[in-house]
Amino acid sequence: MIEVRNLTKRFGQHVAVEALNFTVNQGEILGFLGPNGAGKTTTMNIITGYLSATEGDVTVDGLDVLDEPLEVKKRIGYLPEFPPLYLDMTVDEFMSFVCNIKRVDGKGKKESIDRILDVVKIVDVRRRLIKNLSKGYKQRVGLAQALVGNPPVLILDEPTIGLDPKQIIEMRNLIRELGREHTVVLSSHILPEVTAICERVIIIHKGHIVAGDTIENLSRKLRGSARLSVRVAGPLESILKTIRALPEVKKADDLGVREPETVDVYVEAKREADIRKPVFEAMSRAGYPILQMRSVDLTLEEIFLQLTTDEAVERRVS
Repeated sequence: MIEVRNLTKRFGQHVAVEALNFTVNQGEILGFLGPNGAGKTTTMNIITGYLSATEGDVTVDGLDVLDEPLEVKKRIGYLPEFPPLYLDMTVDEFMSFVCNIKRVDGKGKKESIDRILDVVKIVDVRRRLIKNLSKGYKQRVGLAQALVGNPPVLILDEPTIGLDPKQIIEMRNLIRELGREHTVVLSSHILPEVTAICERVIIIHKGHIVAGDTIENLSRKLRGSARLSVRVAGPLESILKTIRALPEVKKADDLGVREPETVDVYVEAKREADIRKPVFEAMSRAGYPILQMRSVDLTLEEIFLQLTTDEAVERRVS
C-alpha cells in the first residue's frame, strides 16, 4: 500500500533522513519508532505530501506522492501529534468543514459524519465547542477528521499522547478496530502500546532505518542467547546452585514466588546454547519438578534501546 524508495530529505546542510527503503502492506498496522529527532515526523510528512523529498520516491496505492498529490491525499487520513482543530467550532461544524475541504459528496455528508462520530464514539459531544472538550475527546475529534472520506491509509502520530490510562486503552482498542479496514502507520513513544497494537515495527535512528521486522523476530536476532523463566518445586538455593553448575548456563537468578511451594528462576544461556534439555535433566536428577518453562523475549523497550545507541547506526537488522 505504501512504498518508500531511497528517500532522502535535507534541510540545508542537515540530513533529516537518508536513503530510507521500506514498504507497508495493505491491511497492516505498522509501528514507526525512533528517538526524538530521528526523522519520523519528516518521513510521515513526506508520505502525506506535506513535505517534498530531496531524493527518492514515495507511492501510496501505486500513486506517486509528487506526481498525483490530490489523489494520494484522498487515500490518506493523517492525525498529527497536535490535532489540527478549530477550537471555536462545534464538533459537527468542524466535521462539516473537513468534509467540504475533502470534497465529500454533499448528499452523503451527513451520513458520513454520523458514521464517523459513531466509530470514534463522540456522538454525545457533537454539539459542544471543541475548546470545551477534554484532551481525550479532542484526540478523538482529530482522529475523526482523519477518517473523513474513508481513506484506506491512516497515519497516526502519537495518538495517545497526553491521555489518561483509561483513554489510552480506549484509543488502543479503537486503532485495532480501524486496522481491520485500513492500513495504519502508528508512531508513538509509548512502547507497550506499540507492542499491543502493531504487527511489525520499523525503528529509525539519526535518519537511518536500523530495524524492520516483527517484535518476536527482532528479539530473537538481538538477544544473543536463550533466556528462560522456569517454575520449579523445591528450595531456591539448591535449585540455583544446580542450574548455575551447568556448563551451558551463563547466569541464574531468583524471580520470586508466584505459586505456593515453588520458585521462579530466570536462566540465561551462553551464546547459541539451547539450555532447555540440560535444565530439565538437572532438575529431574535433583528431584525438583519443573511446573513451567517458557522463553523470555526482549521487550520492545530493550530492542529500542539496543538499536538506538550511538553505535547502532552502523548496525542493521533486516
